Amino acid sequence: MKVTQADIVISAVKPEQYPEGNLPEFALAGRSNVGKSSFINKMINRKNLARTSSKPGKTQTLNFYIINEELHFVDVPGYGFAKVSKSEREAWGRMIETYFTSREQLKAALLIVDLRHPPSKDDVMMYGFLKHHGIPVIIVATKADKIPKGKWQKHLKVVKETLDIEQGDEVIMFSSELGLGKDEAWSALFRHMK
Repeated sequence: MKVTQADIVISAVKPEQYPEGNLPEFALAGRSNVGKSSFINKMINRKNLARTSSKPGKTQTLNFYIINEELHFVDVPGYGFAKVSKSEREAWGRMIETYFTSREQLKAALLIVDLRHPPSKDDVMMYGFLKHHGIPVIIVATKADKIPKGKWQKHLKVVKETLDIEQGDEVIMFSSELGLGKDEAWSALFRHMK
């Protein structure tokens, strides 16, 4: 897809702040620092529309990005690292759960994992949560450029086995450095928009 326009629409914490209208939405879930912002920036050919940070836990709201007036990417707060209080974490959990379980415009979730490491307990829980709620999942394994090409398949196998991926769920190998997986990711999104 040729992206000619991309903007952040709103950072929301509750349903009444979500954008109106019926544009299809794709939520990006993953642990803090897994490369969600880099994924968004690569997909839309922009350097820093989605702010990347070396400080995990930077995203604390649901950030809605509009792409070509056709769809929204929704960056949800990362799980795992963030040095925040337990009550803050619980509030994020409720905010994310509300979005995932009540948003009709949501077409699929992109579960972003780091290809270099086996998915974490949180990744496995997130995958289980999405499947439980009947939300289509596209798994995106980022940072492929950090692994020798000859080991990609071995690492992919670990991702699939650790998450215990259901038949039919797509796994896309991705590298924001190399642009690897970008076309496959757009194709997957379009299939879910129909």
